Amino acid sequence: MAKNKTSYVCQNCGAHFGKWSGQCSDCGEWNTLVEAVNVSLPHHKSTSKVTAPRGGSGSATHSGNTNYAGSQSGVMTLGSVSVTLDTRLPTGIGEFNRVLGGGLVAGSVVLIGGDPGIGKSTILLQTACHMAQPDSLAGSALYVTGEESLSQVAMRAQRLGLPVDHLKVMAETNVETICNALSQEQPAIAVIDSIQTIYTDAINSAPGGVSQIRESAAMLTRYAKQTGTALFLVGHVTKEGTLAGPRVLEHMVDTVLYFEGQADSRFRMIRAVKNRFGAVNELGIFGMTDTGLKEVANPSAIFLSRYDKPISGSIVMVSREGTRPLLVEVQALVDDSQGQPRRMALGLDQQRLAMLLAVMHRHGGIHTSGQDVYVNVVGGVKVLETGSDLAVLLACASSIKEKPLPSSLAVFGEVGLSGEIRPVPNGQERLKEAIKHGFTHAIVPKANAPKTQKGQFEGINVIAVDRLDTAIDQAFDI
Repeated sequence: MAKNKTSYVCQNCGAHFGKWSGQCSDCGEWNTLVEAVNVSLPHHKSTSKVTAPRGGSGSATHSGNTNYAGSQSGVMTLGSVSVTLDTRLPTGIGEFNRVLGGGLVAGSVVLIGGDPGIGKSTILLQTACHMAQPDSLAGSALYVTGEESLSQVAMRAQRLGLPVDHLKVMAETNVETICNALSQEQPAIAVIDSIQTIYTDAINSAPGGVSQIRESAAMLTRYAKQTGTALFLVGHVTKEGTLAGPRVLEHMVDTVLYFEGQADSRFRMIRAVKNRFGAVNELGIFGMTDTGLKEVANPSAIFLSRYDKPISGSIVMVSREGTRPLLVEVQALVDDSQGQPRRMALGLDQQRLAMLLAVMHRHGGIHTSGQDVYVNVVGGVKVLETGSDLAVLLACASSIKEKPLPSSLAVFGEVGLSGEIRPVPNGQERLKEAIKHGFTHAIVPKANAPKTQKGQFEGINVIAVDRLDTAIDQAFDI
C-alpha cells in the first residue's frame, strides 16, 4: 500500500526539508516553507521507500494512474517513432504567433506570467474567442476562470468587442472537475486562469501552495499530452518578477512566456524564455488599446526617440530579439557623485555595466571614478545580449564629453576585457534593419562588416572596428 509522508517545501526555491523551520537554508528566505505530501511506494525487492519525483508526469501517484486517453505507453526504438509535422494553430494575433514560434502546437502547455493588470487575461481571452470560431483551425475553446466570475469575464469580452457566441466558459478551481469537463468537451485549446487558484482533492494543503500547484499542473499537463488539447496556464509573479511557486513548474511546461515593460505604459512586450517549439528570447510587441492588445507593425519605431537636435548620451543600438533585429535607443547620464558613486542600469545587466566601465577606463582612456553612471534602454525593453556593450560605452563617453553623437549613427558589438570588439550573431541582418530605418552610418565589429557595400548595403557607411579606443575615436569623427 502507498504511504503518505509529510515534508516541507520552500515556495521560493523548491528545496525539500524533513521538518519546518522559519528560514530556508538553501535560499535564505524567511517563512517560505509549506507542508507538502509525498507518496512513498514499496519496492518489490526491498523495504526502501521511493519518494515521488518533483515535477513531470509522475510527480504524484494520486494522479499518476489517471489516463484520459485510455492508452498505455511502451518501450520502442527511436527510429520506429512516427514523426508528423503538426499544423500550427494561429492565435489571431501575429505577434503572439511569433512569440509561440509560429502558432500554437496541439498538445502543448504554455505558461504565461506577468504583473497584475498587465494584460495576461486580456490577450488569452482575445485568443480564446478567435480560436473558438468555427472558421478557425482550432474550432473550439474552453476558458476556465478561477479568479473571476463568469459575469466578469463576459463584461471584459463585451468591453473589448470580442465574438463570444462560440467560446465556452467555466468557473471552477478543482482540477479533477476541470479535467472531467475537458474530457467531455474535448476543446482544441483551453485556458486556465490561473494555476495558483487550482487545487486537487489528493492534497490537503490550501490552493496556491507548492504541492497544490505542482500536482495540479502535472495533471493538466498529462491531460494535454494524452489528448492533444493545447493549454494556456496563467501564472502569478512574485515581487522579484519571477513566477510564483516552485521552479519545477517551468520545467513541466513546453513554453514559458513573460510580460515585460511597465503596466502603466501603452505598450506591452511578451518574451519567450523557454520554448520547445520555437526560438528562445523571441519578443512580441503589442499596444494596449480600448479593444485589447493589438500587434505593433513596426516595433523598432516605438523605441526610437526623435529629437530636434542631437543630444549627448544617446545612441541607437541594433539589438536582436529572437529571430529579428530591433532598433532601440540607449541613454546614459554620467554626473559627479555627491557620495559613493552609483552604477544603475535599466533594461541591462547592472554587473556587466560596472565591468564595461572598467574596460573603458583601461582601454578607452575614459574614467568614471567618482561619478554616478545611469544607463537606460528606452521603452522598457530588456536587452539580454552582449551586443549592447559598444552602444553602452559610446553613450557613456558621449555623456562624459558632453558631445552628441550623430543621430544617423547605429552601432552594435560585444566588448571584451582586453578592449577588443568581438562579433555578434546575424550582423548583416542588423545592418539591413538600420538601412531600412534610414541610418547612414554604422559602427560594427570588423568580423561583422560586409565584404562589399554594393547592392543591399548601399547608402550606409559601415565603419569596421576591432578595438574600443578606435571605435570611440571613429564615433566622434563622423
